[in-house]
Amino acid sequence: MTDQTSGADLLTTADGKSLKSSLNRALRRQKIRALMLIAPLLLFILISFIAPIFDMLLRSVENQIVPDTIPRTIEALEEWDADTGEAPSEEVFAAFYTDLAIAEEYKTHTRLGSRLNYEKTGISSMFRSTGRRVGRFDTDAYTDGFTDADAAFADPAQWAAWMADDAVRASLPLTTDAYDAWALLTVEENNDIPAEEDPADFVYTALYRDLMNGNTAAAMPAVDVSAWEPVVISEQFIDANDGWADPEVWATIKTYGGTYTSGYFLNSVDLQLTPDGVETRPEDERIYITLFIRTIVLSILITGSCILLGYPIAYLLANLPLRSANVLMILVLLPFWTSLLVRTSAWKVLLQNQGVINDILVWIGIVADDNRLELINNATGTIIAMTHILLPFMILPLYSVMKTINPSYVRAAKSMGATDWTAFWRVYFPNSIPGIGAGSILVFILAIGYYITPELVGGTKGVFISNRIAYHISSSLNWGLAAALGSILLVLVLALYWLYDRLVGIDNVKLGG
Repeated sequence: MTDQTSGADLLTTADGKSLKSSLNRALRRQKIRALMLIAPLLLFILISFIAPIFDMLLRSVENQIVPDTIPRTIEALEEWDADTGEAPSEEVFAAFYTDLAIAEEYKTHTRLGSRLNYEKTGISSMFRSTGRRVGRFDTDAYTDGFTDADAAFADPAQWAAWMADDAVRASLPLTTDAYDAWALLTVEENNDIPAEEDPADFVYTALYRDLMNGNTAAAMPAVDVSAWEPVVISEQFIDANDGWADPEVWATIKTYGGTYTSGYFLNSVDLQLTPDGVETRPEDERIYITLFIRTIVLSILITGSCILLGYPIAYLLANLPLRSANVLMILVLLPFWTSLLVRTSAWKVLLQNQGVINDILVWIGIVADDNRLELINNATGTIIAMTHILLPFMILPLYSVMKTINPSYVRAAKSMGATDWTAFWRVYFPNSIPGIGAGSILVFILAIGYYITPELVGGTKGVFISNRIAYHISSSLNWGLAAALGSILLVLVLALYWLYDRLVGIDNVKLGG
């Protein structure tokens, strides 16, 4: 074997190169060319499909706005026990004062309030109202106290020199942290030089807290603050909005203080994250499980109704003469030439209590005038309207498959004594199943993601989970919850797709040929 291999390696091409290496090089070039041909498609899929899904999954757990906006508060709250039933200590309020004063300058406190408002109603207004007041807190008494005690505290250049001293920074951690945050804010937001601007009140407040904690810096003038009248920062916050005295508010902030959270996914299945762990939401707030079930059930019913209505039409199209089939195909495609909004609005006119359908039924005598059918603003209206809209997506795959079924199969069955029904059911129908599978997948996937039609004709009992996703994206702006709902819907679709493959087999699905 070794001799044979060595002999093969000795084979060369006309240019004297090894035949084996030349073949490998040609194969490698062929693979590279094939990759280059499909590279644009791969790039398009990556940008338009994979990247949005990844971003959706990230948004469903991302919670950086809380720790990024109030990092000192989150750290201080670690020592607070929500089970005490009391508001946090003064240290927590002092840390929150620094965070909120900085966030107000960056204008990020309103975004933070909106985020926490998803978990506890009313927090958003608390952040807005307190943000307007935080700059007028009585902490300027500390500023006046230090500047009156020594003129050096009123010199921005001196402050810059102190904060450049490593010994001072190590001795006064709270002051250093507050000054650094203020200096960064001064540069980023105001395009000013910190050494030329007076430090904010919260820097002097941090210095007071450092000194009261026994921290001193030799480079700074000695100031005795023990006799000063302290400013109770918690009272300042409560005066701005009495909601800050509520322990549940602080428990919510602590619970959602992490960079990532499972809260969005829990809310998506009618649960909630609390300081005591995961709990079921109140009964009057449980809507998402119902919407998921309704979406799946109605999508299956719509798919089934499209099969029942579309199969005979596709059969007729496939077996009519070409001229008649073309005319009928135009009628099938006609809805595609009409706006979706127009078609849905037309169904609102047709299905309402005083609409055309009810008027005809009353005129015929099928229903009484005082007992008209409820066909709108419910699941019935959603099924009817969406079946009409999605019916072409069922007919076209069925038609394309039926056109490939050889008519001689049915004739052969009949020649062997089979009845028309037996020949259809035993011969023709099994050959059309791939078309049913393709149409069913197409209609179901489209139905499960519809939101315009259910919104217009479904009322409160015919809307889908996609309607809530659209609401959170465009109205409530709760993109995290919308992303979590979308992720769960994606998993449900993939699970149903897997189940379909196990029961029917995806290999049996085709669009003709």
